[in-house]
Amino acid sequence: MIDSRTAPFAALLLRVSLGVLFLAHVGLKIFVFTPAGTAKFFASVGMPPELAYVVIPAEVLAGIALILGVWTRFVAIAATPILLGAIFTVHGAAGFFFSNPHGGWEYPAFWTVALVVQALLGDGAYALGAPLANRLGGLRLTGAHSH
Repeated sequence: MIDSRTAPFAALLLRVSLGVLFLAHVGLKIFVFTPAGTAKFFASVGMPPELAYVVIPAEVLAGIALILGVWTRFVAIAATPILLGAIFTVHGAAGFFFSNPHGGWEYPAFWTVALVVQALLGDGAYALGAPLANRLGGLRLTGAHSH
């Protein structure tokens, strides 16, 4: 049985954790590898290098939106292909464990599942989704809880 008193806070913890993970991960792409280096890496694994310039802002926006609780369900589902792409283009061939050379698919698979769980849960507590939607005239793409 789900405890309706604590479930919104569980969704909050998951949402913020996922958002911080996206920001940390994209921080590597921006500050360590650089966008140009990330594009070269994408090309080295057979993806269009231009895709890096789509993925980087997508990860930044997903991270911020998840932390704030804005369009949580939509963002969680929309970010899922990024992780699936990482599995199928880079990590899948490296085996399961992320400690394998070139990192296995264990971590991005778990991250993908967590995004799907977040989409199923919705915003959780302290999300800006519902208040923001009310200010925008009812535009609501989430199942926000007000706490």
